[in-house]
Amino acid sequence: MAPRAGREPLSRERVLGAAVAIADTEGLKALTMRRLAADLDVEAMSLYYHLPAKEALLDGVVETVLAEAITAAGQTSEDDWRKRLRGQFLAARQVMLRHPWAPALLTSRRNIPPIVYPYYDGIVATMVGAGFSYRLAHRAVHSFGSMTLGFVQEIFSPADTDDTSDEDLAAMAEVVPNLTAMMTEEMHAAGDPTLGWCDSQVEFEFTLDLLLDGLDRLRP
Repeated sequence: MAPRAGREPLSRERVLGAAVAIADTEGLKALTMRRLAADLDVEAMSLYYHLPAKEALLDGVVETVLAEAITAAGQTSEDDWRKRLRGQFLAARQVMLRHPWAPALLTSRRNIPPIVYPYYDGIVATMVGAGFSYRLAHRAVHSFGSMTLGFVQEIFSPADTDDTSDEDLAAMAEVVPNLTAMMTEEMHAAGDPTLGWCDSQVEFEFTLDLLLDGLDRLRP
């Protein structure tokens, strides 16, 4: 189908940008090839030239969000290794907070976008430049986990906790009293942005600072 006069030509970048916009406004479940085609005002078959299947679309969406996060992280230019890494991870987190559906999608994908490798290379370079051995840098990357990309993986699914009633908590307390007491006490304040029950801004920064403090004590 030829593009209509005066309309922006269809491209992979335009398709993926529209896909991210749908997920942002209506959630990932709303993202279908038919809905995407309707938003772009094209025939659904036109999308398959750029993204041959739904799985390719989801991989592309992940790549788009990661590129945004890594670009944001790359704007941090602190000389101190701790400030640089902290700034990078928190900058990436701001992107994930704009796309709160992205962490769950990202952790479900098998393919790793190539853009991720130079980003991690830079993290290792920062640590080695600060005096860490490659062995310690390797262990640090494992310890950071997905925090390098701005989120932490959930222990519990948000669906398991968001709709918990007082009756549910009372029943839980009879079986797992300490876990229930912790959950009750740790309900997040409205001003503390979250990417899930176990991933609030306060907890993210607490964990990140704890890791950086521990690594600093190991630095030669």
